[in-house]
Amino acid sequence: MKLDLTDMLYALSFALDKVEVELLGVDTGHGKRVAYLAFLMGEEAGYQEEELRDFIGCCLLHDNALTEYIHEELSNSLMPQHLSVKISDIANLKRSKMEHDHSVIGEQNIRLIPFRTDVKNIVLYHHENADGSGPLGMTVSETTLKAQILRLADNIDTTSRLEIMTITEFEELRRYVQSEAGSLFSREAVELFLKAIDYDKIAFLQDNSIHAYLHEGLHNAICDYSDEEIRNIAGLFAKIVDYKSEFTQEHSRGVAEKAETMAHYYGFDAEKAIRFCFAGAMHDIGKLAVVNDILEKPGKLTDNEFAEMKNHAAATYYILNQIKEISDIVKWASNHHEKLNGTGYPQGLTADDLSFEERLMACIDIYQALTEKRPYKDGMSHEKSISIMLDMAHRNELDESIVQDMAIVMSNNAPRK
Repeated sequence: MKLDLTDMLYALSFALDKVEVELLGVDTGHGKRVAYLAFLMGEEAGYQEEELRDFIGCCLLHDNALTEYIHEELSNSLMPQHLSVKISDIANLKRSKMEHDHSVIGEQNIRLIPFRTDVKNIVLYHHENADGSGPLGMTVSETTLKAQILRLADNIDTTSRLEIMTITEFEELRRYVQSEAGSLFSREAVELFLKAIDYDKIAFLQDNSIHAYLHEGLHNAICDYSDEEIRNIAGLFAKIVDYKSEFTQEHSRGVAEKAETMAHYYGFDAEKAIRFCFAGAMHDIGKLAVVNDILEKPGKLTDNEFAEMKNHAAATYYILNQIKEISDIVKWASNHHEKLNGTGYPQGLTADDLSFEERLMACIDIYQALTEKRPYKDGMSHEKSISIMLDMAHRNELDESIVQDMAIVMSNNAPRK
């Protein structure tokens, strides 16, 4: 499957930013700003385009494990009853432990992304201090320059308001960076920062044009990835989505697996089958933009809350539509809540508007939701789930022929139709 990986990672960093805003209280755009600063320093260091492109991908995803770490930690200690994650809960976690654990998990996750150059330990060491006082105790001689650049860029953005910084504040920032050379930051990274970044480069952040700037510098990089590589990419982002909420911890991965199963049943060719699996993994990426208070509310949602919940499908469209060459995947993923009778969302499409693949994804999503166990309910049996879906089909919400096929496939692993 052909994919512009940088394009994809940049688009999906929007979703990760939403998580950081909710869970850590940082300003939106953190990942992009860190990538921009690292890009400037990486250019100064002389990295070639492919190497620089992969480095920026790591910077965009440097906090990829936040949802996984925070939920694991709070579920084991502060959240025995599966309460919603709050910033006040996170504040009680030891910062050093958070930096240690999410760096380790993040490094494991980043290895699922099929970068073409060596990115080993960039994410793992992005909280390490030059003097060895970081969470893993690694000194500057034991880490890579790319990790040191990321460390500096990450620290600058989390301790400063770059998007509203004045020239006086920038001069203070330069003095701060210089004062920490050899302790927090490596001297080589500090030198790159001082050479590569002036106030005009910082002021550029205020125009909110980082995406265009990075694309101009990195150009398009559409590559052909193997099915296994695509499954790894999709699986990583499905995991990030699923860990956002305790209520849906296996949902996206379950949809992806069933999407590929049904694709093979209907005889999709290999390329289309992996694209459909990819759409299944990504169908709820927009939920990263919905706060957990709504995702995990045990009672009935208010009208305003339900309206915000429904926005996740539109957010999925917005995020995926930024990635070139996947217009079919965008539709299959973002229209999974549409109904044949026009009562679905976000667009209120009808049977005449919905392709077979969109109808199929809607059925798979509902089947997965009914059969999976959640903190507030046990998973329903296959028979009960199919019965509910048939009722929905009789109300002209779902495609009955697809429901009938899933009744066979999901119970017996049926051969291809």
